[in-house]
Amino acid sequence: MGLDAHQLRSGIDFAAATEPTIAAALAKAGYPEPRQRPTGYRTLLRTIVGQQVSVAAAASIWNRLEAGLGADIPPESLLAADFDTLRALGLSRQKQSYARSLCELIISGALDLSQLPQDDETAIAELTRIKGIGRWSAEIYLLFAEGRADIWPAGDLGVQAGLHKIMGLGARPDEKATRIIGEAWRPHRGAVAVFTWHCYDNPAL
Repeated sequence: MGLDAHQLRSGIDFAAATEPTIAAALAKAGYPEPRQRPTGYRTLLRTIVGQQVSVAAAASIWNRLEAGLGADIPPESLLAADFDTLRALGLSRQKQSYARSLCELIISGALDLSQLPQDDETAIAELTRIKGIGRWSAEIYLLFAEGRADIWPAGDLGVQAGLHKIMGLGARPDEKATRIIGEAWRPHRGAVAVFTWHCYDNPAL
């Protein structure tokens, strides 16, 4: 599971001690709630299902998949289903390709989600072997499901917008600038990322 409340508080307090603008934002917005997801295949499949559709549409597709393939949506069942069956359940051609890539890696043992490498960059490289799982999706999985403390999704627009707001920057920083800014908060960048999402549309700020 992702970072718990204690880990979030500790990480944000660490950053607030070194960056006055974070301390000021924390005083106004308070600590964020934990964002936690289960580890494993289902969370990654749900990520694929949710790409480029609304939350409501993703939930509807997920419910249809569970009804059609079984509550756990076993990878074997998904692979055994033909194109038209999966299309009727809501998966486009592209998402079928992504889902099949995930299922094939899981069934073959080429990807063991219970034994991802401890090094974050190596773990990201493992996850991005799945079609449709890019760096951002891999980072979100490692942060929210595995609770890795130093994940810093610098390409995320919410993180960038949060820093822009918190730090009073002249413009929203790009990915490169966001990565540089985050260096000061190692090894607690995951907690700071959650805090930026908490802040960027927070009416208290």
